[in-house]
Amino acid sequence: MGVPSPDEVTRLLVDWGNGNQAALDDLIPLVYDELRRLAGRYMRRESQDHTLQTSALVNEVYLRFIDQKSVKWQNRAHFFGVAAQLMRRILVDHARSRSRAKRGGGAQMVSLVAQAVIPSEVAEVIALDDALKNLAEMDPRKSQIVEMKFFGGLTTEEVAEVLKVTSRTVEREWRKARIWLHREISKGETNEA
Repeated sequence: MGVPSPDEVTRLLVDWGNGNQAALDDLIPLVYDELRRLAGRYMRRESQDHTLQTSALVNEVYLRFIDQKSVKWQNRAHFFGVAAQLMRRILVDHARSRSRAKRGGGAQMVSLVAQAVIPSEVAEVIALDDALKNLAEMDPRKSQIVEMKFFGGLTTEEVAEVLKVTSRTVEREWRKARIWLHREISKGETNEA
C-alpha cells in the first residue's frame, strides 16, 4: 500500500471525530506503519530488557484511541502528536509500575543485603515525565512542543501547523523548553545525590 495522502488521513480523522467509528477502522491501516516508526523511536530509547515491544506499544495506543470519543481532530500532524503523547504516557506508566514493583509493590520478603535498585532508564523516564508535567503547568505550549518534536518526531512545520503558530515561534519555544528541562532534570539529580 502506498503512502496515504494527508488529505485522506485528515478526512478519516474528521469522520471519526464526528462519531463514525468505521472511519477509525479505515484509518489505522493507513497510519499503522508510521505509528510503528514512532513507537520504534520510543523503544530505541528504552533499555534492551524492556518488556514492551514496538507492536505492543502500537496496540496499546490503538486501544486508547478507541476510547477517544470527542476529539476534534485537526489533521494528520495533530493525530500523530496525540499518538506520541499516548505512547509517552504508556511508557511512563510502565516505568512507574516497574519502579513500584522494585520498591516492594510485589511485597516479597528479601534479604537485608539485597537492595531493590531502580534502573537508571526507569528513573530517567520518570524524571523526564515529572519535569514535563511541571513545564505543562507553567507553559502548556512549550510542553506540547516537546512532546510533538521529541517524542512524536514531528517537524517544526508540522508542530507549527498543529499549534497555529509560526515555525520561528516553535523553534524559539523548543530551545527554551530544552534548556528549562535540562535544568529541571539536573536539579532533580542534584537533590538525589
